[in-house]
Amino acid sequence: MTTVAIVGCTHAGTFAATSILKNHPDWTVHVFERNGSLSFLSCGIALWVGDHVSDPKRMFYSSPEALAQAGATMHMRHDVLDVDVTGKTLHAKDLATGEVSEYTFDKLVITTGSAPVIPPIEGLEAAMEAGTVMLCKNWDHALAIKERAKSAKSAVVIGAGYIGAEIAEQFSEIGVKATLVDALPRVLANNFDANITDTVEQAFEAHGVTLALGQKVIAFRPATGSDGVEGSGVTVVTEKGEYTADVAILGAGFRPNTALFRDQVRMLKNGAIVIDDYMRVSLPDNTVLDDVFAAGDSATVRYNPTGADDYIPLATNAVRQGLLIGENIVCATKRYPGTQATSAVQLYDLAMSATGLTAGGAEKRGLAAKSTTIVQDYRPDFMLTTTPVTATIVWNPVTRRILGAQFLSKHDISQAANVVSVAIQAGFTIDQLAGADLFFQPNFSQPINFVGAVAIQAVAES
Repeated sequence: MTTVAIVGCTHAGTFAATSILKNHPDWTVHVFERNGSLSFLSCGIALWVGDHVSDPKRMFYSSPEALAQAGATMHMRHDVLDVDVTGKTLHAKDLATGEVSEYTFDKLVITTGSAPVIPPIEGLEAAMEAGTVMLCKNWDHALAIKERAKSAKSAVVIGAGYIGAEIAEQFSEIGVKATLVDALPRVLANNFDANITDTVEQAFEAHGVTLALGQKVIAFRPATGSDGVEGSGVTVVTEKGEYTADVAILGAGFRPNTALFRDQVRMLKNGAIVIDDYMRVSLPDNTVLDDVFAAGDSATVRYNPTGADDYIPLATNAVRQGLLIGENIVCATKRYPGTQATSAVQLYDLAMSATGLTAGGAEKRGLAAKSTTIVQDYRPDFMLTTTPVTATIVWNPVTRRILGAQFLSKHDISQAANVVSVAIQAGFTIDQLAGADLFFQPNFSQPINFVGAVAIQAVAES
């Protein structure tokens, strides 16, 4: 009888457990999770704050009961204290009773996920203890933010990535005066180039959101909140100014939650566990371990636009990697195809989607890249209504291979990024995408779809 220990159970852990039990229903699978819930879709927190969620319970797509019914032995509210990777033992503490138990395993699955980045900033720890600074990651954080939004009159959101931008947007929509702070000079600077983020910033300002960009936070101080009570609010101090509000939301990114495995397995400098194409972990000396696997936010991905290992914590990556563990847990069978980090976001009436590298991302990595942008209506002018799409494609001027793409419109252009994502994964050049068979129908598209049109323009500029 084979015994598997799965440490951590959000997205990657949930799908790994399901996949392993599907392929090996007679195995013993122990699942250890520190929290009382699993499978929470944290990307829905901002939507819930803005009352766009029908039922918050539907933000969970699985449950401890569902995994137990599938055959897993569930250890919820258990904190894994230590793991001996090669010795194949671990100790876990039952947080309800305080009892510590030892478990042995034949195979180990590391799906410990990520943790919010908490920078060493003056006054931050005290502000978090006082509840005037909140994190935005798990179900408990969601409950706290939702409750605070009912009474808060103002909020400072720190971090202008997807999470921070969405929270600031929803605050402004429900009447909470929002300030969005980031050390980078643009909103969504790591996701889109300036030709798109300029439009997004205009939308924020039109909805009363104060943008404090290019400003590093250096301190948090107690302040009087809108209720007139001293200490019920917080002042966020940056290098260029001070912003006082009832509450601050810290969304400064995530880091791999892998301290349990430090010095036992090979990691990137940030702590992401390096895995091969079959989800297998290696020792620090690069020896591959056939019985140890990792996936999700605790692990690396192969980033197809660069061909290198990278850290890209996305639920889509976690799900695909988790499923592959069940396929490969006996022997290397099914390779991971890599990722383009395809994503999308809706802010006000603007839909944005992206895949692969931005021009700025290519420049940071020292990669040769050109960027081509077009603006065209998504469907013909003879239709009663239409609206422009901004489409950008990033490509290698030497190999002509596509490196990334970005789209912006008041029309739903989310699937355009999926089209280019498939093209990047298949190794398409701009020439191949320019000649791809994309349909024309006046309700939906121009005779030359904007995805093909931007590729055609890139060919013309090459």
